[in-house]
Formats: sequence, C-alpha cells, structure tokens
Amino acid sequence: MDLTATTILVAFAGVFLICFMKGAFGGGFSIVGIPLLSFVMDPVTAGGLLAPLFIAMDLFALRYWKPSTWSKPDLVLLLPGLVVGIGLGYVLFRVLDHRAVAIVMAVVTLVFVGLWFFSDPKITIRPRSTPKAVAAGLASGVTTMVAHSGGPPLAMYLLPLGLSKEVYAGTTSLFFTVGNATKAVPWLLLVRPAGNVCIVMAACLLAIPAGVWLGWRLHGKLDQQQIYRACYGLLVVTALKLLWDGVSGYLA
Repeated sequence: MDLTATTILVAFAGVFLICFMKGAFGGGFSIVGIPLLSFVMDPVTAGGLLAPLFIAMDLFALRYWKPSTWSKPDLVLLLPGLVVGIGLGYVLFRVLDHRAVAIVMAVVTLVFVGLWFFSDPKITIRPRSTPKAVAAGLASGVTTMVAHSGGPPLAMYLLPLGLSKEVYAGTTSLFFTVGNATKAVPWLLLVRPAGNVCIVMAACLLAIPAGVWLGWRLHGKLDQQQIYRACYGLLVVTALKLLWDGVSGYLA
C-alpha cells in the first residue's frame, strides 16, 4: 500500500463514516468501510487496518449506548453463535485468495442492499425465536469475519422484534463490541499491520471520537430513511467496484 494523501483521506473518511453510523445507529454498517477503503488498498489490507480500529470505535460508542439500551434476552441468544461463527469465518478466510475475498465482500454487500430494497416497509412484529437467534448470530459471525459485514443477519433477526430505536442501537452496539474484540486476534493473525498501514491507522484514530459523538448527537434528529438510502447508494457503487476488482483479477 502506497502512503499518499489520497490514501490517508479516503481511509479517514471511511473510518469517520463507520463511526458516525455507530454513534447514530449502534452498529451494523461497518460494511461501508472495506469497500470504500478498497479504492486505495486491497480488501485484505483494509480488513487488517479496520480490525483494531473497530475496538476503539466500540469503546467510544458504548459511552453513549449504555446498558439500559441493551436487549439482554436477545444478546444471551445471539452471542454464542456469534463467537462460533467468527471461528468458522476464520477458517473460510484462510482458504480464499484476495480475488475471492473481494468477490465475496461485493456479493454480501449487494445482497444486503437487495434485501433492503425488496423488503416490506411495514415490519410485522414477531416473538423471539431461539433457533432464529442462534442462526442469526452464527451467520453474523461468519460474515463479520470474512467481510466485516455482520449487520444484515443481525438486522433480519432484531428488526421484526419491534425494538425501540434506542434499544435496537444499543443492542447492536454491544453485539458488535463482542464480535470485533473476538475477531481482532484472528484478523491480526491473517494480516499484521506494519509500516504504512500503522501510519494510516494512527491518522484514522483521530476520526473516531468526533464521528461517534456526531452520530450520537444527531440520533434523535436524523431522518433514518434518508440516511439509509444514502448508505445503500454508496454500498452499491463500492460493491460494484470490488466485484470488478475480483473478477478482473481472475481474467487477467
């Protein structure tokens, strides 16, 4: 990875956006990070860059999403599957090359957008389900390890429960705090940040407090639908770029 002003600015913007979403919605939008960073570095390097930063982001986010906003009955069901899923995701990651990782990340991103686009805007409230919670935790663990994109499986389980905006955000925040702390070690075994990556990482640390704080301050004022549309639009553009990188790598 070349250390240029463009690299630092794009990485800073990507981290700031992730932090803003963590502050505003508690988590689940980390998927915006790697596709955006892929414009200036390969996706595996981007994943290694973000893995330690996620821990700092989560610690700041938990200053605002306190225990009163956590849905503890759901977390008890979700977290065991999350940890197991991260282990499975680590095994999967080791057998894929960089081009395959780029394609997997792109496909996961596009599926995420498609599920939102074709979903029923009226959410029917359903009771908790232990099998669904375990499956959601497991799927989230695999996708968060492979593509830093554990949000979709978690959202598909939590949204039908009809949780308040604050409890939904707080629950996802703690869920991903546990997930990001768990996957930091396997990610650092796969990609050990050094040299230029460490410099970019240090610069990105400055984006964390401001991004989380700004998102939290605006939590009660934001039109969530407009913010979601902007994020999904960004996801489509960056996912198509990732897909092109992966496919063209095989064709070269």
